[in-house]
Amino acid sequence: MKPRPPSLLSPARMGDLNRSRLLQSLFDLGPTSRADLARHIGVNRATITGIVQPLIDDGILVEGEPASSGGTGGKPARPLQFSRDAPQIGAVDLRHGSVRTALVSWTGEITAVEREAFPTEGGDPRAAVAAVLASLSRTLSAARQPPLGIGVGATGMIDTERGVIVKVNLAPVLSGLGLGAVLEGETGLPVYLDHHPRALLLADRWFGIGRSLRTFAVLYLSDVIGGALQLDGHLQSGPAGAGGELGHTFVQLDGEVCACGRRGCWETVATIGWLRRQARAAGLPGDMTPALLAGQAEAGSDAAARLLDLYARNIAVGIANLQQTLAPNHFVLHGDVVEAGERLRAAIEAHVGLLVPPRPGSEPRVLLTDQRGRATLRGAAGIVLSRRLQFQL
Repeated sequence: MKPRPPSLLSPARMGDLNRSRLLQSLFDLGPTSRADLARHIGVNRATITGIVQPLIDDGILVEGEPASSGGTGGKPARPLQFSRDAPQIGAVDLRHGSVRTALVSWTGEITAVEREAFPTEGGDPRAAVAAVLASLSRTLSAARQPPLGIGVGATGMIDTERGVIVKVNLAPVLSGLGLGAVLEGETGLPVYLDHHPRALLLADRWFGIGRSLRTFAVLYLSDVIGGALQLDGHLQSGPAGAGGELGHTFVQLDGEVCACGRRGCWETVATIGWLRRQARAAGLPGDMTPALLAGQAEAGSDAAARLLDLYARNIAVGIANLQQTLAPNHFVLHGDVVEAGERLRAAIEAHVGLLVPPRPGSEPRVLLTDQRGRATLRGAAGIVLSRRLQFQL
């Protein structure tokens, strides 16, 4: 089969690309003048004006107050920034047994947060669907105007093309649920589903620590483990959203049986469930959390310090495998591990350094997200922004 020859971009497609580059630059740089945007993107002022004016007319951008001219006598520049009146984005954070919904602005402001719970067992998803719709209905009633769309960051295996939750080990009731079509039918808005860790990465990419990084990985470490990757500015996923199931990569071939039915998955040695079993065996509280463990280690408990080091090493094993494969270099942690703070972060980074052969310029760094409880909702909004505005991810 002959390779397909490269095709030229149409003027319309080129315009879409330039618009997405400009909006991406505003997310990365914050309020910025037209001249600075032109220099940053590498186009002339006339091109910038042609992109900007429709965005101002549509209420997405506004011009801020003139900046000081610095005594040069020139006309003060007026920075472009996202409008507070731009259409908000509906965001859904769907986990095992619970859902949160909110409205998110283009600057990451979160409002109209609602919550519902639902049973995770059984084969009838109607209670889960009803919970999502009830929470989302209350949230959308607070919108100033029809939202740009609805983004869903969902746990489990996701088919992003069909908007289907394929399988959730810890919440079987969600398995096979075509949530995208249900929400589109009920709201009349475009709906986009994606894997929860990819939503976390988009939160860091658009609104947090990832704005300055071209390449990085996100790891969610809690009762389950998941991950997402951005390589050279591009969000990575397989066909129909496959991939990111890092908790089910193998770290111990003859290890414990995982919830997925296989042996030796990373989740068998680095989740909260594992941590609590180890804590009970060591005579520590059975309701152990990473934050409590770090606190007890700081207070002088030798048993807690040993368990914290083992926990850090087990987390580092999975990170080292990912570093050896794709070298993202920066690993942003989410989930319960973040609450343990610097002591656990530093211990994980130290173990990664021992496990990965040194390579100049590629020293792996472990970072804690600056999003905390806002990440999935912001990331769900990021899913909509990326899809609707054709950002180059």
